[in-house]
Amino acid sequence: MAEQVISPDLGFVKDIIAGGGESLKKCFQCATCSVVCNLAPDDKPFPRKEMIYAQWGLKDKLLPNPDIWLCHQCSDCTVYCPRGAKPGEVLNAVRKLAIEHYSVPNFLAKAVGKKQHLAFLFAIPTVLFLLILASLGHLNPLNVPRNEAGQISFAKFLPSLYIDGVFVPVAIFAVVCFAIGISRYWKDMKRLAGPVNKGNIWSTIIATIWEILEHKRFEKCNVTKNRKIAHFLVFYSFIGLAITTAWAVLYLYGPGIMKLFGAEPFSWMLGESPYPLTDPLKWLANASALVLLIGISLVIRDRLKNKEKVGSGGYYDWLFITIVFLVMATGILAQLFRLADIAVLAYLIYFTHLVVVFFLFAYAPFSKMAHMVYRATAMIFAKHIERES
Repeated sequence: MAEQVISPDLGFVKDIIAGGGESLKKCFQCATCSVVCNLAPDDKPFPRKEMIYAQWGLKDKLLPNPDIWLCHQCSDCTVYCPRGAKPGEVLNAVRKLAIEHYSVPNFLAKAVGKKQHLAFLFAIPTVLFLLILASLGHLNPLNVPRNEAGQISFAKFLPSLYIDGVFVPVAIFAVVCFAIGISRYWKDMKRLAGPVNKGNIWSTIIATIWEILEHKRFEKCNVTKNRKIAHFLVFYSFIGLAITTAWAVLYLYGPGIMKLFGAEPFSWMLGESPYPLTDPLKWLANASALVLLIGISLVIRDRLKNKEKVGSGGYYDWLFITIVFLVMATGILAQLFRLADIAVLAYLIYFTHLVVVFFLFAYAPFSKMAHMVYRATAMIFAKHIERES
């Protein structure tokens, strides 16, 4: 047998433990976790080998490994582990470190993962929006003019041009950061896998997207099988809200673009908000917000309900859950206080809504929201090299 030189990274082991994998040292390699996992492939199943890599601090074998993302943290392995090693929690900590490793800029990824930097991360959008409001003379909500109909108008409080001037660069920043991180991860997966048979990449991408849309893998979980409903609702509520945003952009800028080309704007292009509750855009927006409320509430309930069996998750998990909940809650409350004509509360909550939306999307490449992109990439790669059918 050829000799292999192993270079353990003890600092990496400490990072896994500090990131939520404190039960790592309890594992004695019985392989129960790989036996009970319904998601693990028959050839070199996970998570036993990943637990070995983690215990030995084999960073170069663990971080580029697509199997850390093929794990959906069903927690069957954690429940059946005779030693309480919680492999699901360990792999969750490893995924956090993988995001930190591949992310650019790296300091932001590290900041998102540590609670001592939370105030700084929130300060960036808070100060930015306060400066914009100060330049408009709108720091006092009572001095904000109402629209022609005498209604509270968020567009008067903070005009769309300023909001777009903030969020368009934020979106570009997030996309570029994701692209760099995923590119680095893909190259590392190819290096680790070595020469392999490759399938058709485009058919693989389509199959993976379809699988994600159906949320099929959650059905293979046993202990936390009900998570499918919660994740399904949150996932599709975000799709609904994304469509709503694109629809609102069409309402806002559509008339001007059509006039620019000498055409008469369509009557259904309502221009600046607020829009009537009878408009289809509002139906979709409010329905999506309601679905998000139900979905994120189920996520929180399931976390608390199963914490004795599978663990309640660490700061990194709860930060993302909290931000999503705040996005939903501030969005709903801002509309309710606007309809109730309570200007101070409506504008204050709307300001908070903008801050948490900025937080969600600006830091998406470094937070648990990045799981969706990295996991999809790992699924595509696994199918592409025929590790999975």
